[in-house]
Order: sequence, then C-alpha cells, then structure tokens
Amino acid sequence: MSTETISFNWKCKHTWIQSAKNTAWCVLGCSIGDFGTILFFQLSQIPFPLIGIMTLAIINGLITSIMLETFIMIKQKFSFVEAFKAATGMSLISMIGMEVAMNLTDYLLTGGAILTLSVIPIMLVVGFLTPWPYNYFLLKKFNKSCH
Repeated sequence: MSTETISFNWKCKHTWIQSAKNTAWCVLGCSIGDFGTILFFQLSQIPFPLIGIMTLAIINGLITSIMLETFIMIKQKFSFVEAFKAATGMSLISMIGMEVAMNLTDYLLTGGAILTLSVIPIMLVVGFLTPWPYNYFLLKKFNKSCH
C-alpha cells in the first residue's frame, strides 16, 4: 500500500493577495447586516434577549454578505443562479466563521450587542483574520474564487 504525499504551498503571494481581496468583500457584506442589526437594537432600546440579538446579527450578516457577493458576481457576468450558488456554497463556511468570530469578539469586549468606535475595528480585524487562511486554502486547492 503506497501513501501519496500531498504538498500544499502556503507561500504563494498572489494567492494571499487574491484571498485577502475575497475576504475583504466578505467582511464588508457580513458587517453591513451584522452591525446594522446590533445598531438597530442599540438605538431602539427594544427589549430583546442578547442571544437573540446576536443570532439575528449573524443571520443578517450572512444574508447581506450573500446579497453583496451575488451582486458582485452578476456584475462580472455570472448568471443569477451561478452567482447565488457560488455565494452560498463556497463562501458560507467563511461567512459563518467570520460572523461567529466578530460576535464573540463583541461579546468578550462589550458584553455583547454593543457597537463602539473602539470595538468595531477590532471586530473587523478578527472577522477578516478568521476566514482568511481558509479562503487561501480554497483558492489554492480548487483555483476557485467567488469574486
């Protein structure tokens, strides 16, 4: 029985740059829905459980990210169906990881569901760094990109 050694290159500068661009689009899309939801509850003072707010923030972040990525790919001449499948398929794991990381950061720094100018940049950096290596891996392994 022979074992095949699979070599994976983590040192490709071009792929790191491309995966960073893809990840940045994902952060933008996720943060629109996520921050919008948290800000809504923060400003409206509607009594709602913290876990409910954070769950809604994650769901809305996923929705806005999928919408943004679908729109970007349609602009790149994908059909709606192809764009939507790519946005929901390849990117979903990245988006979920990003959303959980951003909301966990918010929870650890503020107690949860509170946006402050000092915490938002930290949430964005954590949200970016969490899925970036995974996005690099997918791009390198499958030579696929959602953007």
